[in-house]
Amino acid sequence: MPEGPSIVILKEAVQKFRGKKIITADGSTKKFDIGRLTGKKVIDFKSWGKHFLICFDAFTVRVHFLLFGSYRIDERKDATARLHIAFAKGELNFYACSLELIEKPLDAIYDWTADVMSDSWNPQQAMKKLKDIPSTLVCDALLDQHIFAGVGNIIKNEVLFRIRVHPASTVGKLPPRKKKQLIDEAVRYSFDFLEWKKNFELKKHWLVHTKKICPRDHAPILKQYLGKTNRRTFYCEVCQRKY
Repeated sequence: MPEGPSIVILKEAVQKFRGKKIITADGSTKKFDIGRLTGKKVIDFKSWGKHFLICFDAFTVRVHFLLFGSYRIDERKDATARLHIAFAKGELNFYACSLELIEKPLDAIYDWTADVMSDSWNPQQAMKKLKDIPSTLVCDALLDQHIFAGVGNIIKNEVLFRIRVHPASTVGKLPPRKKKQLIDEAVRYSFDFLEWKKNFELKKHWLVHTKKICPRDHAPILKQYLGKTNRRTFYCEVCQRKY
């Protein structure tokens, strides 16, 4: 599943189509009438967390890549696109993704202050939201898109390792300084992720995700499926404290 930084990379990559008219649109999705896109001008491309947004005058197409979604710019896969958009010069193709047509104003749907990569990100709001869920495991809290939009499983594992917090700790037991570290590191690591992804070196920087041995104390890295999200969680019991 692409995490927030990967969606930001996509948003940046398609800016050449901003302001351009769609010549043809088709695909396998049945969620809405794709024909509505033909002849329409793309007003903007936006991202919110893991959502990619194609904005038109009266509506927006939301793309969510789920676990196995992908895209191609100016080329195609050997598969039927869920959504194919052709411009006079170039095309966009989206595969194995969830699509939705949004007809409400985006500001009525999205809390931009929750997006860890947005200029509108508000750490004070994140702190308030954490205080409202004291019994939640930190591994679940980091994946809560209403608090940390864009944070995915890789970022979750690496952030908790960086701040030395056991993933099965509960939010309410974290000291204030650890909550602040959790918030700050979620943003910092997301931007590190963005830079490494652009340089095609993301995996080289993983310290705990999919690893076997802790680089700090050389103890075994444990792998479990934790929390309500039941996502793969990698951690070290020696240096990550359980609160």
